[in-house]
Amino acid sequence: MNWNDYRAALFDLDGVLTPTTDLHMRAWSQMFNDFLSARGIDEPYTDADYFAYVDGKPRYEGVASFLASRGIELPVGQASDIPETDSVCGLGNRKNEYFNHVLARDGIAPYPGSLRLLDYLAAVELPMAVVSSSRNAEAVLDAAGLVDYFTVVMDGNLGHQLGLPGKPAPDVFVRAAQLLDVPVAESVVLEDALSGVAAGAAGGFGLVVGIDRGAGADALEAAGADIVVADCEELLP
Repeated sequence: MNWNDYRAALFDLDGVLTPTTDLHMRAWSQMFNDFLSARGIDEPYTDADYFAYVDGKPRYEGVASFLASRGIELPVGQASDIPETDSVCGLGNRKNEYFNHVLARDGIAPYPGSLRLLDYLAAVELPMAVVSSSRNAEAVLDAAGLVDYFTVVMDGNLGHQLGLPGKPAPDVFVRAAQLLDVPVAESVVLEDALSGVAAGAAGGFGLVVGIDRGAGADALEAAGADIVVADCEELLP
């Protein structure tokens, strides 16, 4: 990897920099399977459902996508819905409650290979941004000790405030590059989610790197990844 060819790096957070994907997957599984069981539905929510319908999407869109896959109709509700509410927003808030409990209890550490890549890029003064659908990105970055690496944090909160559509639309990545004052064609997108890779490909970025944490190399390439690696450490020169 020749980083001299690029002027910025745009990192997804969960599954690229930190193993928070594991925490998210456990929280999604608990929330959806409790919900399905309460409705008498025998077919469980699985990890395959996570990668197909939830991974990389804003929380409420992930809820709606999975429910649609099972033909389940619920009211959208409001972002202020309490977690006990059986609405799209209520289920999303219920999942977030589970996630925050696990994060507070167990903490989080970055992937060692990702930290080595961040240290290298910081040493060569390459501007970096986090581009995450999560509304918990700031808390995760703080818990992982990564806040100081990033000039821009384009998380689910800021994306919502700016009225930007979530991944697989490229808008959040494009806006992050703009905030770094770097053209998209000279920026690298690093993503583990199919929706995020598709967003990078749709945005015309200089390079889209798929980090294979379980989605599968073939699927990441089909979504638009230019290269696929198993770990960020492989991107060190």
